[in-house]
Amino acid sequence: MSEETEAKEPPITIKKYANRRLYNTATSSYVTLDTLAQMVKDGNDFVVYDAKSGDDITRQILTHIIVEEEGKGENLLPIDFLRHLISFYGDSLGSVVPNYLDYSMQAFARNQDQMRATMGNTMGGMNPMGPFEEMGKKNVAMFEEAMKMFMPFMPSAPGAPGAHAGPAEDKGKSAEPEKKAKTDVEDGDQLDDLRSQLEQMQQQINKLTGGK
Repeated sequence: MSEETEAKEPPITIKKYANRRLYNTATSSYVTLDTLAQMVKDGNDFVVYDAKSGDDITRQILTHIIVEEEGKGENLLPIDFLRHLISFYGDSLGSVVPNYLDYSMQAFARNQDQMRATMGNTMGGMNPMGPFEEMGKKNVAMFEEAMKMFMPFMPSAPGAPGAHAGPAEDKGKSAEPEKKAKTDVEDGDQLDDLRSQLEQMQQQINKLTGGK
């Protein structure tokens, strides 16, 4: 069997019953969350369906696995990260967060062999986290550059609308009523432009992450 054929094999189907038991249709046996966690670590893809409704509940099951693992004491999710993540629910940028996290994790996974080698060869007072921090900064910088291409309203972008004028421009200027009214109209137009450019940015992110 070729690698191409293997890559196209469908994921294993797991069914969840009302009694909360999980059934592996490939092995015709009941499994636990620990079993599914090991399948993930072994690279075995699977999807979980509610046996009664047929709904895809893979996301909920994977989230449950994370909660169980975090409860065992090996904490991978920092408190600040969780707070930031929660704050994005219902936010206008919430749709961008999944692709951003997916992109970052894929970049981290691609560098995992180098990271493990660094951890195994740390000696002589070398800071083992140094290379990882540098990789993280580069990955974030790459993603931010992609965002700036489609978000000229970002404060750091040159000429961004709403950017504060320099001292020379501010000097001697007054806030005239008619100017304020004009600014309000422009702000409305900028919001429309921002929505449009957010959609374009989403498309670009999808390309960067392979359409996931």
